[in-house]
Amino acid sequence: QVQLVESGGGLVQPGGSLTVSCVASGFNVSRNAIGWFRQAPGKEREVLACSGGTAATTNYAESVKGRFTVSVDRAKNTVYLQLNSLKPEDTAVYYCAGDPRFACWGSQWVRPREYDYWGQGTQVTVSS
Repeated sequence: QVQLVESGGGLVQPGGSLTVSCVASGFNVSRNAIGWFRQAPGKEREVLACSGGTAATTNYAESVKGRFTVSVDRAKNTVYLQLNSLKPEDTAVYYCAGDPRFACWGSQWVRPREYDYWGQGTQVTVSS
């Protein structure tokens, strides 16, 4: 049984940083793709990054490249997404998602519908 659990969201001021976590059970975060997404009210779910899978690739969406960083703790089977230089428009629910069928390259990793497993999400609010 696969379970992904996000945590670490909260309220942060513009320009600040926050790290959200995705703890996986029944799913190896190093061998399989873990994608990060966010969804703001009234908007579609947006891809942010992907890590894991064959070739141990990490890819970032252009919108967050240079500001967000993925890291993996293999011992804890946990993936982290560090959010830096946060802006009010980064306010959203942040999700991790996993799938064993593809790697973090090509075109599949950017599409939410490709992922079989999802966490419940964690709210990040950027406001002064």
